[in-house]
Amino acid sequence: MVWLEKYKEKLSSANKAVQCIQSGNRVYVHPGACTPNTLLKAMTARADELRNVEVTHILTFGYADYAYEKYKDSFHHRALFVGANVREAVRSGNAQYVPIFLGEIPKLFRSGECDIDVALISVSPPDEYGFCTFGAGVDITKAACEVAKIIVAEVNPNQPRSLGDSFIHLNKIDHLVEVDTPLPEYRNEKMTDVHEKIGEFCAEMIEDGSTLQMGIGAIPDAVLHHLTDKKDLGIHTEMFSDGLLGLVEAGIITNEKKTLHKGKSIASFALGTKKLFDFINNNPLFEFHPNDYTNDPFVIAQNEKMIAINSAIEVDFTGQICSDSVGLKIYSGFGGQVDFIRGAARSRGGKPIIALPSTAKNGEISRIVSKLRHGAGVVTTRADIHYVVTEYGVAYLFGKTLEERVKSMIEIAHPDFREILTKEAREYGYLV
Repeated sequence: MVWLEKYKEKLSSANKAVQCIQSGNRVYVHPGACTPNTLLKAMTARADELRNVEVTHILTFGYADYAYEKYKDSFHHRALFVGANVREAVRSGNAQYVPIFLGEIPKLFRSGECDIDVALISVSPPDEYGFCTFGAGVDITKAACEVAKIIVAEVNPNQPRSLGDSFIHLNKIDHLVEVDTPLPEYRNEKMTDVHEKIGEFCAEMIEDGSTLQMGIGAIPDAVLHHLTDKKDLGIHTEMFSDGLLGLVEAGIITNEKKTLHKGKSIASFALGTKKLFDFINNNPLFEFHPNDYTNDPFVIAQNEKMIAINSAIEVDFTGQICSDSVGLKIYSGFGGQVDFIRGAARSRGGKPIIALPSTAKNGEISRIVSKLRHGAGVVTTRADIHYVVTEYGVAYLFGKTLEERVKSMIEIAHPDFREILTKEAREYGYLV
């Protein structure tokens, strides 16, 4: 094995490996369960030596001290999606948020508009041919590695060997750091009766042979909980989570009726627990692809009966969706919501669905509103919306007038807020 000698030559400690990072560089960080925390800690330890290093990535887990104010002269953070570990930094101005569709980020890298000097990634150990995989996340990382001048990789035996368009050869990696650390895990919030009811309404719209996309959280899990009587479901999604495992093991998710990638569950990354990572390891049922493929609406639409289920922070009663901010405060990002809403809308028999509880803060605030709060961003337009689901039912908005939309949305709002919503609708001229 010729590559084995090269492997040994490239081995390094984390502290030595990150010496390749220079002031003024842009550093890309592998996101999600692949967050290379050992390398990030070593990079941050060099703060006194570095100035104006830009760190960019989507949702990461764990260590993000480089975004702290005390390091602002050393590191500048550019968030393509805002996670909990950098949310406060974005709100305080120590980090900057870039609104962008997840499926278009690879183009941003390849065009040179966001060139990458150093990519910090996490990979599975090499096979007998010297190929590693991007483990639990191909996402936007494959594109970043295609353009990065230098690639530094943690080699972690806990990374699953993911199949599909997920391979990188050792020849392309400049520095290797062996680690043996558990992957960051994500556990969903507990399901409530509200989530269960929303899941029930969504499940009623899913036919046998449908292909599913859904995010992570209590609502997707509740939907999955109500699919036990379905047959031959398929998966084409950006993210695969623990909630889908039970349906795979029960033979409900088979992918046999898919019109694209028959027999395969398609995803770009996985977030969940060790059980999930072990399950996808070298499993030919799963194919991982970059986000510019999984999230391409024209690719998504080739799956007949494509069901896309996404959530929102608030929805105005004409159908405008805010899902990246709470007023002026950035909360997350665009992600793949619009990609899949539009893909599902163009699928034969497809259904794009926005699902959310009718209230927030223990019922104090309606999430169905007459107008989005000041500063709230519209992620998905009213023209893109087909179905909105709360625990009070389903509003179908496609092709409807503003008056018809408002009436339907008020019907699925919490009863405590319907009177004020109706009053405001009349004040705004939507209702007579």
